[in-house]
Amino acid sequence: MEPKKNYNLPLDKFINFSLYDKKYGYYMKKNPFGKEGDFITAPNISRLFSEMIAIWIVSFWQSLGSPKKFNLIELGAGNGEMMKDLIESFKNFPIFLNSCNLMIHEKSSSLIKIQKKKLTKTKIRWIPRLNKIKKEPCIFIANEFFDAIAIKQFRKEGNIWFEKFVNLKKNDKASFFEKKIDIKKIEKKIKFKISKNQNFIEYSELGFIYLKDITKIIKKNTGGLLMIDYGYNEKKMKNTLRAISNHKFANILENIGNIDITHNINFDLFKNFIKQMGGLENNLSTQKEFLLKMGIKQRAEIISRNQSFLKKADIYYRLGRLIDEKQMGNLFKVLLIKNKKNKFKLGF
Repeated sequence: MEPKKNYNLPLDKFINFSLYDKKYGYYMKKNPFGKEGDFITAPNISRLFSEMIAIWIVSFWQSLGSPKKFNLIELGAGNGEMMKDLIESFKNFPIFLNSCNLMIHEKSSSLIKIQKKKLTKTKIRWIPRLNKIKKEPCIFIANEFFDAIAIKQFRKEGNIWFEKFVNLKKNDKASFFEKKIDIKKIEKKIKFKISKNQNFIEYSELGFIYLKDITKIIKKNTGGLLMIDYGYNEKKMKNTLRAISNHKFANILENIGNIDITHNINFDLFKNFIKQMGGLENNLSTQKEFLLKMGIKQRAEIISRNQSFLKKADIYYRLGRLIDEKQMGNLFKVLLIKNKKNKFKLGF
């Protein structure tokens, strides 16, 4: 995009520009994770999180009949921390590890560099597109992947629907405006009656494409998707669009390219979208419930046994951040999508 021109962009195109533009995009130029970054994800809070996910993956693999060859794909691997910890844990399960093709699907070239540095000793393939995956059982892991995908927003007034747009001037001045749209056309395009019982719509076109591609792969080759993200499970959609800078909320239209833009997943919408694909089942839990059922408390006890008081306090403080209802415990949900025939329920 030429910074000197004036653009009118639908909201999702604007977010894409802000996050992923090769020159200006937030994810393209820096590492936003960890203490120095703008936000911290669960794997960066505590290794315990990744350890629980690792045990879950190995158990799920067993539910698929412990296939001799299968793909484990992490979607959007952030700074590579989770994959690093997963591999450490997998070393305790050598048969599993030998059967596993490790893959990362990552959009940001600067994050790929960081991931490659962190994961030097392992055989991992970085795949630009999901259709490049071999036809073997696939286990997809998406921790805070879907919330970083650009969304569209629509608002209903009377019987008329409006789409949210952004007017972008010279790369640094921006304002919102609305355009009248035909919602039927959009529903035809995504093959889904998204406006049913709604006065407000927030969804990601690309997110739906990912869901469609992943569910097709799962149906064809068996496997599943474990998705961990913040969101809500109500029927009515709401406006959850927000920007984050230095761990604080920021204005989406200011400081473009230097802030993270995100939204909350409507899990009810995801479940309905998946339902219409047929042949699949989904289980939903809160992060608190999931981690407790996976035995995170017992694991914390084991690793803190012979530690100093300070180390113990730190382990439990971090555990609290993951499972406390006021912190990530309830805000984050865990969704499992798998074939109906597979009755696997661990963690749910």
